[in-house]
Amino acid sequence: MKPNYSPRSAVFILLGAISFLALGFTLGKKAGEITPISIEGASELFGVSFSPAEKDSMIGNLKNQLGNFETLRKTKLDNSIPPSLVFNPLPIGFEPEQTQNPLDWGLPTSVSLPEKESDIAYMPVHELAVLIKNKQISSERLTRIYLDRIKTYSDTLQCLITLMEDSALAKAKAMDQELASGKYRGPLHGIPFGIKDLLAVKGTKTTWGAMPYKDQVIDETATVVDKLNDAGGVLVGKFTLGALAMGDIWYGGVTKNPWNLKQGSSGSSAGSASAVSAGLVPFAIGTETLGSIVSPSTRNGVTGLRPTYGRVSKHGAMALSWSMDKIGPISRSALDNGIVLSIINGKDAKDASSIAAAFNYSSKKDVKSLKVGYFKSFFEGDRPGQENDRKVIELLQSKGIELHPLELKTSVEAGPMVMMLMVEGAAAFDELTRLNLDDQLVAQGKNAWPNGFRAARFIPAVEYVQLARQRSVLIEEMNQLMKDYDVIVSPSFAGRQLQITNLTGSPALCMPNGFNDQGSPTSITLLANLFEEDKLVLLGDFIQKNSDWQAQRPPLFNK
Repeated sequence: MKPNYSPRSAVFILLGAISFLALGFTLGKKAGEITPISIEGASELFGVSFSPAEKDSMIGNLKNQLGNFETLRKTKLDNSIPPSLVFNPLPIGFEPEQTQNPLDWGLPTSVSLPEKESDIAYMPVHELAVLIKNKQISSERLTRIYLDRIKTYSDTLQCLITLMEDSALAKAKAMDQELASGKYRGPLHGIPFGIKDLLAVKGTKTTWGAMPYKDQVIDETATVVDKLNDAGGVLVGKFTLGALAMGDIWYGGVTKNPWNLKQGSSGSSAGSASAVSAGLVPFAIGTETLGSIVSPSTRNGVTGLRPTYGRVSKHGAMALSWSMDKIGPISRSALDNGIVLSIINGKDAKDASSIAAAFNYSSKKDVKSLKVGYFKSFFEGDRPGQENDRKVIELLQSKGIELHPLELKTSVEAGPMVMMLMVEGAAAFDELTRLNLDDQLVAQGKNAWPNGFRAARFIPAVEYVQLARQRSVLIEEMNQLMKDYDVIVSPSFAGRQLQITNLTGSPALCMPNGFNDQGSPTSITLLANLFEEDKLVLLGDFIQKNSDWQAQRPPLFNK
């Protein structure tokens, strides 16, 4: 009989939150000595208390636990080793669609080739694909355009870690030869792209943006990169990320926002978003754990798609949070992101958390058949950027899209659940903390990873499991809310939306919707239930075909 529950959470607790006891601190006693006083100091951190007799009784057990910790640490665990427990975002009874239908992108039969190379560089993938297929431009020429732009602008933006010029040109020439012989791999045939440098590529360094790993070479290639290569994509470079997937500060500097070079590009997919914004690549791969696609897409004025957790294999990607990491495209349009997602989608035997699900997109589907909701209270008041958010609502209404007001309410708080990310990150980079390698990271503030990883060691295992149980409640409640709508429109950063939907593994499409008073881009986010990205792409494409927000270019790089 099938059990009536769904596995939820997971992840490498390392016997949980390690207190002063496990760290060897004993409040005045010699290191490693466990006493009632050290137990009292540790228990205060956890918000619990014990009687003198209870503390005395625990000493033997705690000594055994400390011995187990010491034994555990004798085995070196590579970041690529996942926990034996696997997070599953599926609500009870939820089954993703398995039947894959033919994809219909609605691409034009012909596209005009611009005269200026800068205009070519800023073309979306779905137009470049037509130019390549019709042999109006070769992959080699297109690749050289982007390579030249990377060499011209990447130092200004501090967005590049590795330029892959030789291999890119060789691949581009091969794609041209295939096309000449009548072989066409699909809409990514001969299209250049970049990746965030937490994805491994055999024969290159994979730095994770962090000084301790700046010369690291991983002898394999990430599944998503293999899939893009097989689809005919031309990998031109590995772009920066904030160290260990936080922010835009990496070991080589701060990645810049092309719209304002005095401002960082936000993170952690900093280089991917900056490069797309500046026309250095037509699309790049980013990752998100808690905003790392949405935030830089907003800052840089590009379109980012965060897929459902499990839709895209994480094999070959740096692990930060096994239960929250997601890989997705950043590009010039919603339709481009859909094309890329159709390639990188799919279950992978090398990633136990990957989930088989169809991605069925058809341009022939009537966008007005979608039931569209919006979080009404998030569009009220005078929050910064609200005027631009309301313009999206007004646009949809003016085009005959009926909008249904609703509110984002849950019975459990999402904020504390973010501690799960911190515990998993501390486990993923356990030795970084224990061996004091964290001192090599550039960012050392109170909110930076070194301090966060240290503090996470004091989160008890019991609380981690309780958070996972509450996360199960959150998953069920969000499914009940979102299953009645095809798409929900939300400001990108209002309320707890970003936290909640990352915890539930829900997909999101983040798109430009104008500029603020300082001239920086702003964004709107479209949400859908699990594995319904096709609806996000359909509505996102409709919005972008009826607006020009995504067509704007940062002036310094429009040449």
